[in-house]
Amino acid sequence: MAHWDFQRVTHLPPSGVLDAPTLHQMALPRCGTGDGESRAAWARRAPATRRRRRTTQHGGRWYKRHLTYRVVNWPSYLPQHEVRLAVKAAFELWSNVSSLVFWEALDGPADIRLTFFHGDHNDGLNNAFDGPGGALAHAFFPRRGEAHFDSAERWSLRSGKGRNLFVVVAHEVGHTLGLEHSPVKSALMSPYYKKLGKDFVLSWDDILAIQNLYGKPSKGSAVQLPGKVFTHFQDWSTDNYGGDRQQRSLSAYYCHSFFDAITADADHNLYIFKGSHYWAVPASGNASDPQPLQTRWPGLPAGIDACAWSQLSGKFYFFKGGRCWRYTGSTLEAGFPQKCSARGLPRHPDTALYFQQLRRLVLFKGPKYFVVSEETLGVEPYYPRSLQDWEGLPPGTAGALTHRDGFVYFFRDDQYWQFDRAKLQVVTTGKWATQLPWMGCWDANSGQVLF
Repeated sequence: MAHWDFQRVTHLPPSGVLDAPTLHQMALPRCGTGDGESRAAWARRAPATRRRRRTTQHGGRWYKRHLTYRVVNWPSYLPQHEVRLAVKAAFELWSNVSSLVFWEALDGPADIRLTFFHGDHNDGLNNAFDGPGGALAHAFFPRRGEAHFDSAERWSLRSGKGRNLFVVVAHEVGHTLGLEHSPVKSALMSPYYKKLGKDFVLSWDDILAIQNLYGKPSKGSAVQLPGKVFTHFQDWSTDNYGGDRQQRSLSAYYCHSFFDAITADADHNLYIFKGSHYWAVPASGNASDPQPLQTRWPGLPAGIDACAWSQLSGKFYFFKGGRCWRYTGSTLEAGFPQKCSARGLPRHPDTALYFQQLRRLVLFKGPKYFVVSEETLGVEPYYPRSLQDWEGLPPGTAGALTHRDGFVYFFRDDQYWQFDRAKLQVVTTGKWATQLPWMGCWDANSGQVLF
């Protein structure tokens, strides 16, 4: 596609020049399905009242209303029951507003098949997956009925962490039903995956497109649901834990995934947070079974963004969205939670850390870091500053702690970065589950595949 076409499709000023905003847009994660016929349709865009059908010329539509689907394989670090729930909801988005009905096939043939692949997977080099970022998935139009997803992507089933698998599945299912990409920026079928929020997941453009192909619901009216309904599939609990082909012990569960946050206290106990649970790992490296957050820190919500234990005050700090919580032991202090974003703290921080040299809390968010006073919970003067001050540290880490060996360890996905506080630079990097025994992943190293 020419630069001018790309800019118009992606709502950039159509200069025809490969400028910085265009390069930035090209680098964003997006659907790998070609824009095909939709490009011409976008050029002759008509008002909704007399719009042309935005459907594919590659295979038209299904000539039946009852379709089966099957998830052929699974992301290795997400529980199967949660993935199945998200996939079911993704199909229901479309059946809620059309005459279609979907059934899951647990094995054998199915009309629509969802499969996770790594790299080249024998459907053309142009469709080879490139790891995190880039093209996250692509799909084939009726009646091939296939959607492929990059298994190396950092998939998540709730808001704020990783790539939202539910959104991507729902988008690719739209392609398998015959929908081209939409020029409407807020549409689920926009080439760039939408973010879930208070608005409806499907836009008017999505609904008109699917109803042009398959008609309206046979009974009742179309059912629209806001995005906030679908932000927490991944609220993991011990009650519905289900192992996959290789049964994983509860104590090692976090070793096969990424976690929300991590910190360590004065006794060098690690606290690892994921969803509505946490694990405690003492200096011996023998991880506890998962414990509900509410039993240790009453009032703390699931899916926190960041956590830090302060060596100065001995208090736990938790951050989620624009709010923060402070606990002395298990007691939530009076006046908390507070809206810390009102005092300049970043919303949805990536990582929190008590940094001994500064005797302050440090919050990391993207390419910046913020130094925070415990007394005021406000950002200190002259901050935020560039992450370049922390030489070798990548943006987007998920947690950090000061270890008893004197180094600060940062974590993201399956990686760790060992940071030298004297040199102010990263000195080592590697895989935390297999290379850091004190993380408690003894049975994670028994031949099971991590990530």
